Amino acid sequence: MFSSRLFLLWLPLLAACSDQRAAFEIDGSRQHALTLIRVQTLPWDRTATYSVVAARMPDCQRRHEIGAGGADTRVEVFAPGNDAWILKQGKRMYVVETRTCEGFARLEAEPAGGLGPLQGSFQMRNGTFGWLAEPVAQPAPGGATAAQ
Repeated sequence: MFSSRLFLLWLPLLAACSDQRAAFEIDGSRQHALTLIRVQTLPWDRTATYSVVAARMPDCQRRHEIGAGGADTRVEVFAPGNDAWILKQGKRMYVVETRTCEGFARLEAEPAGGLGPLQGSFQMRNGTFGWLAEPVAQPAPGGATAAQ
């Protein structure tokens, strides 16, 4: 009887799966976005599985599996252009597009034209998974640009 009660106390911890999502709204639109999904099976796991949902509603939406990575790994988003987005997770890089939402591939090396401007990153902050946008460069006096 004691062991069954002890098991019942541990049951919530054993079944504790964390499914967190954060969205990068492209041009400030919920209809055009990249959503990163982070699933951590147990709270003490040091890894999580990741997938990205590319959406440009109402035309397309598709989920692509990225795979396992560190539970606290930051995923940066770069914009090389033409509705293509490069996700950089540590040393791994992926390209996803939002024109048809079908295109997705792992990159073995940085593209010849570069990654494009950093848009921001998906990351854990104070125990919460979220999107942190890169500050927008504003023109400074004299024509130079400075981050705000």
